[in-house]
Amino acid sequence: MIGYFYLAAAVFFGILSNNFAKISNGYEKFIPTSLSAISIVIAVFFISKVMKFLPMGIAYASYAGLVIFGTFILSIIKFGQSPNLFGILGCGLIILGIVMVNALGK
Repeated sequence: MIGYFYLAAAVFFGILSNNFAKISNGYEKFIPTSLSAISIVIAVFFISKVMKFLPMGIAYASYAGLVIFGTFILSIIKFGQSPNLFGILGCGLIILGIVMVNALGK
């Protein structure tokens, strides 16, 4: 179970890093740029911890998919971006893939 705690932390910091990357204006603003760099390093630290408990492929696929999905949701809520049908369908398939990898991939 601790592996999934580490995965949640990695995903949180991955999404946080993407948020800071967006508000850094192309890495032109020092503080958001620094926070983006720090948070991605923390995310990689946690994903390395996840790999002690889950196979590497499952761990990284779960991390990447959940960060993509979380960033997608953040873009809608915080930045007011409107997804189209294909964006919604694609994110649904990502979630389906994560469930399949974790349920059937072990």
